[in-house]
Amino acid sequence: MILASNALLGLAILILVAQFSSITLCVHGVYYAYERDDLVRLRDYLKSPTFSLRANWSGPPCISNSSRWVGLSCLNSHVVHLVLDELHFTGSLPPGFLENVTFLSRLSFRDNSISGPLPNLTNLVYLRDVLLSGNRFSGPIPLDYVDLPRLKNLELHENNLSGRIPPLSQLTLIGFNVSYNHLEGPIPQTRVLQKFPSSSYDHNPGLCGRPLETPCAVAPPPYIPPTPTPSLVPFIPPPAQPKKGLRAWIIALIAAAAVVVPLFTVAVVVFYCKMGSGRKEQAREDHRVSGSVETMERSRLQSKSREDPERTVELDIFNGESQAFDLDDLLRASAEVLRRGKLGTTYKATLDSGAVVAVKRLNNMNGLGQKEFKQHMQMLGNLRHKNLVRVISYYYSKEEKLVVYEFVSDGNLFELLHENRGPGKVPLAWDTRLSIIKDIAKGLSFLHQSSSSQKVPHANLKSSNVLISHSNQNFCAKLADFGFFPLLSPRKSLENLAIGRTPEFSQGKKLTHKSDIYCFGIIILELITGRNPGETMVDNQGTASDLSEWVKKTVQGEWSTDILDIEIFAAKEGHDDMLKLTEIALECTDLVPERRPEASELLRRIEEIEIGNQHNN
Repeated sequence: MILASNALLGLAILILVAQFSSITLCVHGVYYAYERDDLVRLRDYLKSPTFSLRANWSGPPCISNSSRWVGLSCLNSHVVHLVLDELHFTGSLPPGFLENVTFLSRLSFRDNSISGPLPNLTNLVYLRDVLLSGNRFSGPIPLDYVDLPRLKNLELHENNLSGRIPPLSQLTLIGFNVSYNHLEGPIPQTRVLQKFPSSSYDHNPGLCGRPLETPCAVAPPPYIPPTPTPSLVPFIPPPAQPKKGLRAWIIALIAAAAVVVPLFTVAVVVFYCKMGSGRKEQAREDHRVSGSVETMERSRLQSKSREDPERTVELDIFNGESQAFDLDDLLRASAEVLRRGKLGTTYKATLDSGAVVAVKRLNNMNGLGQKEFKQHMQMLGNLRHKNLVRVISYYYSKEEKLVVYEFVSDGNLFELLHENRGPGKVPLAWDTRLSIIKDIAKGLSFLHQSSSSQKVPHANLKSSNVLISHSNQNFCAKLADFGFFPLLSPRKSLENLAIGRTPEFSQGKKLTHKSDIYCFGIIILELITGRNPGETMVDNQGTASDLSEWVKKTVQGEWSTDILDIEIFAAKEGHDDMLKLTEIALECTDLVPERRPEASELLRRIEEIEIGNQHNN
């Protein structure tokens, strides 16, 4: 009887151990379901007589930095490589099957028999290698490929592609081949495409122009893409012209020029996509995939009509600004995209004088009257603080609204935290993070005091809107994109801003300055954990939550170093300060807005922590 009881007990223990092992595997096997869903679609589309994707792709695609799925490589539980070469696949690729695999850096289907159009690679800003040669792909090369900022190798040879070659101009591009297709028209005269040999273009009977020896019969017309994309919208179109997208605008301009004597001519030259500005962005190219998204394009817009009679509003420059320029100077400026946000696109504009400014082209504000817009811009222009990005001037017309800011040279906090994490990345030290938190608190406290009449003085506070400048290892953080809340309506237009993630917004409640405090708390947690708040977190029970909830569940009333960013984990002397700031951040993200601290109180408490940190050092 005793032996039987012991046997049953042993069996029960074995069962419990087996169950525990299964749970542990599940916990450590965290993966992103939306990535798996997209890849499962691919699995169901492609067929091969010699290889079964269905048999080789089951379970989670990623377990930390490894994968059991044939052809996949992973980093931080994200799919970063998809390589399925020489496996005799037939069929076509499912539409949009990569739209959620956003950390992909290598895509290769070489030497199969895949047909249909080339894949849509929109928003895959970490993609370096696109290797699709030796298939049966047909149709045009998507124009969106010019928006891949880190593209290094594009191999499309030996397919059935037709149409024109897009004006690729990424300075990162070192490998390019479109030979043995049915492409036609002139080879774009971009510096990047002209550096490749004629063998990259051979056996396309319709292609002409350098580097081929086949001259084009007539001067090539401007390249007009089959499907306009947002990246082709000029950054400052003529104010008097109705805004109907780039293609409609060009057609209307040509038609008008053919009928009447032109009052003016506007030349829109090819937009160039490149990875980043200068050596800083080039250096980032050597790092691994891990952060958020940034695209780069370069354009030049010239105005030949300085006396345009329909230009009724000039550039308004605030008093005290040392930079003297007018609208014509801005129109002549070379421009490259710094970032695209929910409020609009921001450009780096280099004037003929050599001065550099940032120009934001605002979205969804065409219903604003001139008086309302001007008054609000004057209010923003009067705000002066070293931790706020300075508003220099603005431009108003019925179709276009521009805001000109000081140019902050060293990117933003999101890039600093999340891009290219892994080997080779210079860690962001804890002292620097604490200094950045204090700078944000200073800027927010000033903004709340100076704009107390505004319901939500900032409304779009997030790490990508915290711009960074540094010299001699001293970092300075400046808040950007603030003050537009009163100009946005209806409520639906606010959901894309940072305050759209607050509990009160999701519950349909009133938004106040305490909504900014919630957003500040998220940034503090972002700096402490190193996690991207835009990603869904999974706790030890497998429950999905946002960053604040994940920290609360992980800490569970007791301080745990499990939440710390690996880059600052070794700074043990700072753990007490990290704990204090975590507690402050969780107060900021309280579900009840009234219980959140005021910005001035936060600044005081953070300065006390910094003083104690300096004393300890």
